[in-house]
This record gives sequence, structure tokens and C-alpha cells, in this order.
Amino acid sequence: MTDDPAAQMDSVKSQYYFRALICFAASGTLASQITLNDLDVLRAGIILFSLAYIYFAYQACRKVGPERLPQLVQWLGCSDSLLIGFILALSNFSLLPSILFVTMIQFNALLNGGGKKWALDNLALASGVAVGLLVHKPQWILSSQMNISLASLIGILTYFCASAFYTYSQIATLRKQTDLLNKEKNTFKVRAYKLSRYISPPVWSAISEGRDSALQTERKRLTIFFSDIKDFSQLSEEMEAEALTDILNTYLKEMSLIVSHYGGTIDKFMGDGIMVIFGDNKSKGIKHDSVQCVSMALAMRKRMKTLQKQWQDQGIKRPMQIRMGINTGYCTVGTFGTSHHLDYTVLGTHVNLASRLESAAAPEEILVTHETWSLCRDTIMCRDKGEISVKGFSHPIKVYSVIGLRKDLGKNQNYFEQTLDGFSMHLDMDKVRNYDRERAIKALEKAAEALKEKAL
Repeated sequence: MTDDPAAQMDSVKSQYYFRALICFAASGTLASQITLNDLDVLRAGIILFSLAYIYFAYQACRKVGPERLPQLVQWLGCSDSLLIGFILALSNFSLLPSILFVTMIQFNALLNGGGKKWALDNLALASGVAVGLLVHKPQWILSSQMNISLASLIGILTYFCASAFYTYSQIATLRKQTDLLNKEKNTFKVRAYKLSRYISPPVWSAISEGRDSALQTERKRLTIFFSDIKDFSQLSEEMEAEALTDILNTYLKEMSLIVSHYGGTIDKFMGDGIMVIFGDNKSKGIKHDSVQCVSMALAMRKRMKTLQKQWQDQGIKRPMQIRMGINTGYCTVGTFGTSHHLDYTVLGTHVNLASRLESAAAPEEILVTHETWSLCRDTIMCRDKGEISVKGFSHPIKVYSVIGLRKDLGKNQNYFEQTLDGFSMHLDMDKVRNYDRERAIKALEKAAEALKEKAL
């Protein structure tokens, strides 16, 4: 029996209706065998007991506690079968009533309790027959009288019709509940998707899998990335709020796609600032994390050039330039806050250092610490910038400026950019289509020729 109170009451009602019908049918079968001239006290007593048994069983189910109700229902089911077995013996095992009553017990047991209830009820039925044989010697009758069969048939027919109607009602209710659950499931899926965009992947994965208790603070060696747009506050004063919002959302969307491509985790957006973590979610080693982080920064810088051109075409005069800082070291990562509001983030000196490098970087520059450079120097080309003083640190910090991926430099270089007063060039050969190459070459040659003639 289920632990759901509503389901328990449904089961109790179902058994009550079965008990009432089968007891009335059995009493009618016995009553049809009693005559006024030859009153059988035993049969009359059993009829009265059967009718009283219905009432007392119902009251017992109402008064018993929920924790003891399943056990009581099981015992009453056995009592029902025991009583029917006893009545079958008293009715001299009339063929048709016996078949019908036994069929009812089999059907009810399998419908409401499965194999275990079927076995217990049949054992009780056999026990009732045995007790009946002890107190009454049956007269075996192969052909039953019409009035006996009619009483049994009316009771059985009523029971099966009631069972069919009850089963249909239950199925209809279940279908409605299933449809409602499916609608709620789809609604929760949409809400969960929307909510997942506000939570970092490690946190969302832990919550959805029931592992949120595992989000405890711990020390990890991570690579931390910070970026922001230089002079964004001044730009916000010059532009309308709607246009600024559109530009900022476009910028954050493009940067987020790059973060996702390189396997980073966005810790937070801070206006135009972005904080990204590598190494907390599905890390492949600190060296791989550092290379991916610097490669992501280069991809962001490259993508920003394209965005600058788009914004310039939209009439934005001030070029928006990003600056970035990257550091690698041991940080404290985990859940911080109160029972009412929690935040999963990263804290520590190395986080602060990455933020300070971003502030110290020049526009379009990527500054990395010696720790990060030592992990990715065989893949990334950097320029040594010596030591710089950083706010909050008593000792100078050795930093490097990222130039690009080694595979994209030298004779394999496929990306060129240069900005001077009166001159700006941005060439990404991976994006130049084959049928546009001749046009690009002619444009460069024409510009170079004009510049040479001007110099002369």
C-alpha cells in the first residue's frame, strides 16, 4: 500500500465497497436457503454477523492511525476471504455461487494487492472453508436453485460493474494528472533553462544532480581571467541608454560564446567587466587550462576588432578597446554567503592579482603573470615587460604581454593588425573568401603605391 494519504483512502474505499457487495451477496445466498418452517439459527446468525461486520470494519478503518492503516486493510482482506469461505461451506458449495465468489476474491486480490495479497486471501479462503466444514456438514448440490443463483448473480454483477466504473474513474483521473504533470514538467524545464543562465555550470550541474551539498570551499590551482572596456564610464555618459544596452549585450554575448568555446566558466559579469575561471569545471590539467585561457583572450581581442568596425559603422566615434589580465595560482573556491543567499565564487590573492593586471594593461593588451607565462610559453608568444608595481602587493610583479599563438606567427602568420594616426589595418586571412583575395591584394597594392608616392 502506498504512503500517499490520498491513495490510502482510495484503497480503503475500494475495499469497503468490495466488502459491502460481497457480504450482501453472500448474505442473500444464505437467506435464499432459509425457510420460515425450518429456521437455521447458524445461517441467520452468520447473515447478521456479515451485515454488522461491514459496519465495524468501516469504523475501524476510520479510527486507526495512518501508520497502522495499511496493516489493518491487509488483515481485513484476509477476514473477508475467511468469512466468504465459511459462508460457502454453509451454502453447501452451490456450484454457481461458489464459482462466482471465488472469482470475486481472485479478481479483488490481484487488482488491489498483486501476488502477495492473492496468496494471503486464498489461504484465508481455504481456512474459512475448513472452519465451515467443522461446524456444518454440507449437502453437495450440483444444480443450484434459481433463487440462490439469482442472488449471487446480482451481487457479482453489481460488484463487477462497480469495479469497472471505479477503475475507469481512476484511469481518467490518472490521465488528467499525467497531462497536468507533463504541462508542469515542460514549464519547469523552461524555468530551469532560464535559471541555468544565471548560475555557473558547476553549481547548476551539482544542483540538478542533487550534489549541492558537495559545493564546499576548497583550495584549487586555477587560472583567473579579468577583462573590461577602457573608458566605458565615459562612453555611457555620451550614449543613450538603449543604444548602450544594445552594444553591451552584443559584446557580452560574443565574449560568452568565446568563453564557452574554450571551456571557461564565467564567474560573473560586472557591468562591462568579465571574470572567467579555468580549472574548476572539467579541468584537463593546469597547463591546458592556462593555454586555453590565453587562447581565449587572443580570440576575444581578435573578435573585438570586428565589433569595433561594426560599431564604427553604426556611428560610434569612440573605439571600445578591451584590456585583459590573467594569473594562475591557488585560490579558495566554493560557496560563500548566508542561508538566505549564497554565491559560488573564487577568492584569494591570485584572484586580486589578475584583477590588478587587467587594470594595469594598456588598451588591447593582455598581461599575464610569470606563473601563467611559464605554463604556456611553448604555445604562446609573449614579450617580457619586466616588473610592475601593483596596488595591494608590497613586492613588484613580473609580467608579460601576450603577442599571439606561436603557430600563427612567422611564415604561418594569418592575422595582421596595425593602427596609427590616419592608418588602420585589420586582416584576418582565415575569413577572407577565395573570390575576394584578388580584390584584397589589389586594394593593399593600391594603398601601398599611393603611400609611397605621397612620401616622395
